[in-house]
Amino acid sequence: MNGLSTVLIVVGLFLAGGVYSFQKQQMPKSVVLLLAIGSAMCLAAGVLRIQGIWE
Repeated sequence: MNGLSTVLIVVGLFLAGGVYSFQKQQMPKSVVLLLAIGSAMCLAAGVLRIQGIWE
């Protein structure tokens, strides 16, 4: 269970870095928004798995 949580959090942080990079490169807003949503979902899922709320 902790392995998947770690992977989700790492992927979420990787996507968050992508959001920053894409925003800096002035990519289309829709791409940045989709990447931000994906990042938030991965981070939330990882934290919920660590807390034991979502299994």
